[in-house]
Amino acid sequence: MGSRRDARESAVQILFQLDFNPGELNTTLASYWLERKVTTKTQLFVEELVRGVMENRFAVDATIAKCAQNWELPRMATVDRNVIRLAVYEMMFRKDIPHAVSINEAVAIAKNMGDVGSGRFVNGVLDKVHRDIEASGVGKTAGEAEGTES
Repeated sequence: MGSRRDARESAVQILFQLDFNPGELNTTLASYWLERKVTTKTQLFVEELVRGVMENRFAVDATIAKCAQNWELPRMATVDRNVIRLAVYEMMFRKDIPHAVSINEAVAIAKNMGDVGSGRFVNGVLDKVHRDIEASGVGKTAGEAEGTES
């Protein structure tokens, strides 16, 4: 594992696990890394993402609930919900990641890890979140985060 997409997939797996087994975050992270060999840089990025989502979960979930018309968070597929949480966290709180990158990565991960319609569902929710964030001025816009990411 070395790419940022791989790191995001790991973050989604950890968030998925925490959804079903809420517990001590540090214990969950330590358990996750027992059987995985990754670079320190990748592990740090994964943990930054997971901790960021968990620390800001109330705001992230409130934004999702506002933008996911006709969908309550508990009714969403667990993979989709956590892919969306990760992307919304990035869009709201990570100035170093352009919104377009967060959305594109989330859609790709949803297609890979979710059901047949997951990519389309995730894209629809995140498009609405993106428009809502831009309209409200919360977080940063895609133009504020310079550069691209691999």
